[in-house]
Amino acid sequence: MRIGDRVEIAGTAPIPPAGEPIDSTAYGQMLRCGEIAVAALEELGATVDDVVRTRMFITDPGEADEIGRAHQQVFGKAMPAATMVVVASLLEPEWKVEIEVEAITPA
Repeated sequence: MRIGDRVEIAGTAPIPPAGEPIDSTAYGQMLRCGEIAVAALEELGATVDDVVRTRMFITDPGEADEIGRAHQQVFGKAMPAATMVVVASLLEPEWKVEIEVEAITPA
């Protein structure tokens, strides 16, 4: 969703491309979430550099470092404020991470 200079991307899960299996690693799932979020940003006229905040919902705190490493790979250049929240589960049992992204584009 875009409203003025703000872009909000919600509920970005590690859904694989059609016909491909889901990555079983938290790192790979975070990278996939990032790919989907970056595509959504670009579709709405924003870039990774415009990202100011991310929220990661994770199911296993033991995978936080792996998810954080992938998050850094995708969003590190923007240095967004980032929050990681541990949840009991996500919509699909094999999902390990889901993200939300907020961006502000230049005026």
